[in-house]
Amino acid sequence: MATTPGFLTDWPWKPLGSFKYVVLAPWAIQKTYEFITGNGGGERDLSTFLILPLLVWRMIHNQLWISFSRYRTAKGTTRIVDRGIEFDQVDREAGWDDQIVFNGLLFYIGAMTLSAATHLPVWRLDGVVITVLLHAGPVEFLYYWLHRALHHHFLYSRYHSHHHSSIATEPITSVIHPFAEHIAYYTLFGIPLLTTVMTRTASVVSFFWYVTYVDLMNNMGHCNFELVVLGSLFSVFPPLKFLLYTPTYHSLHHTRFRTNYSLFMPLYDHLYGTADESTDELYERSLKRGEESPDVVHLTHLITPDSVCRLRLGFASLAATPSSGAGLRLLGRLLWPVTVWAMGLITWIYGRAAFVLERHRFDGLRLQTWALPKYKIQYAMQRQKEGINSLIEDAIVKAEGKSVKVLTLGLLNQGEELNGYGEMYVRKNPGLRTKLVDGSSLAVAVVLNSIPKGTTQVAIRGTHALFKVASCLARSLSHRGLKVVIPTEKEYDRMRQSFDAVSHTNLLLSKVHSIKVWLVGEGLSEEEQKQAGKGTLFIPFSQFPPKKLRDDCFYHTTPALIAPKSLENVDSCENWLGRRVMSAWRVAGVVHALEKWEEHECGDQMLDVDKVWEATLRLGFRPLN
Repeated sequence: MATTPGFLTDWPWKPLGSFKYVVLAPWAIQKTYEFITGNGGGERDLSTFLILPLLVWRMIHNQLWISFSRYRTAKGTTRIVDRGIEFDQVDREAGWDDQIVFNGLLFYIGAMTLSAATHLPVWRLDGVVITVLLHAGPVEFLYYWLHRALHHHFLYSRYHSHHHSSIATEPITSVIHPFAEHIAYYTLFGIPLLTTVMTRTASVVSFFWYVTYVDLMNNMGHCNFELVVLGSLFSVFPPLKFLLYTPTYHSLHHTRFRTNYSLFMPLYDHLYGTADESTDELYERSLKRGEESPDVVHLTHLITPDSVCRLRLGFASLAATPSSGAGLRLLGRLLWPVTVWAMGLITWIYGRAAFVLERHRFDGLRLQTWALPKYKIQYAMQRQKEGINSLIEDAIVKAEGKSVKVLTLGLLNQGEELNGYGEMYVRKNPGLRTKLVDGSSLAVAVVLNSIPKGTTQVAIRGTHALFKVASCLARSLSHRGLKVVIPTEKEYDRMRQSFDAVSHTNLLLSKVHSIKVWLVGEGLSEEEQKQAGKGTLFIPFSQFPPKKLRDDCFYHTTPALIAPKSLENVDSCENWLGRRVMSAWRVAGVVHALEKWEEHECGDQMLDVDKVWEATLRLGFRPLN
């Protein structure tokens, strides 16, 4: 929002929220029906029918730029500005498709009111030439002076400051403006289109090309990384730098505000003396910037097919929302075509290696999250285990080559049956300098501190998936004088082997369901959950939350902590966790690195739980309760 929002700041359809597309429905349905059935009276109008596909293409084109940009900025190659993106920017830019709705309305209204705007030919060379000349001349010239006017205090505070709230830009930042600004911009961009319509030189290609060109240049110019291909073009034809701007060029406008006002052609800044003198230097420096080497890597994996759309490389707004709730599950099903396409793309590009998902900075550490292109269901398949272990080991070797200090094994990448909580990799690589951390000690600490004060007995259920955490919880609780109730003899016997002679007296074998605090793993069955007494508190110790079957019981989240405000570049949620909430397994690696602990935490190795908890709180992480 602008500093002091002016007249026509909000879009007219803002009250409709996600249902804003209904404003296009009458025209889109009518024109599609008329074209398919031929009932429009006269010859079928291909150009008007193609308005809807053009809008869909704009959505896809913009989303591709968003995904590509987020991937590139996470890796760090040729990145321009180190400043991160936070949730407020994601929320501010969530309505990037408003201008596409506006574009559709203008095109449909134009087709209904201007007879020359219908039945356009597919191609006319003269119309394309006129469009190019009018854009390079009047559009670029008028935009330059409009942009300078928008930086006058009166207009800037009421309108343009909304756009400049984003210092580290993303492609879609380019279209985040108040409604009044978009009216002005579409008036300018309408000059070539209306001129070709009125002179009857317009064509389907000229319209599609010009709209796509504007989107392409807008998105490219707001990327926070430089494109090597542009450097090659400039070296072959140096005068091109006056006709084609770069992400660096426009990035300086967002950081210095009073330079580089041009739309896509820096020529006008050079003519009127507003070109930033440091443009070339920053451009060359950005081109030479290599891929960032992290200090801490969190190695996770995909969960379900629809989770692909909720990655930060997917839909930004979905990624900024916890992946829970019926509404999001329904949306995931509706997006199945996108999901299938994205799954295929990820498998094709990253099928044999982990890929960089996001980056953060905290207390001098460079943090990255890498994801394996494997889904949760694949970890349960025996034939997939060798391939998954190979991918994990390759990621560890890659981290070692990048001098990563700590690598944490997230979600199912640390399974006991898969790799013995990561011990297999340490045995295969005895000289490993990168510390492997499974995060078990911090997960135990979080669960222990989630148990209500005054509790005298707890039940532990579903231990087979994370027995290491479950047994440590049982021992810690027993040492504190709490009764620990285990339901099955098999689990009880295995658990008892890890107890000493004093504490095992608090370990009880019983199927009683009246205990009010249950510590539950992923192995908790639906039948067991239904047998719990009314008001039972379920506290998960596993990476995945139990399915909520009881409205008369309480469910704690999986082990997690609230991140300090000093953690930078947090713009997405970690699966089902809330904003700025991180899983204990992920936090464990950060703590391990900052405390400079030299041992691995994998296999049967556990750290001092109280020591880990104290260090975590000292570093600014806070418990959810």
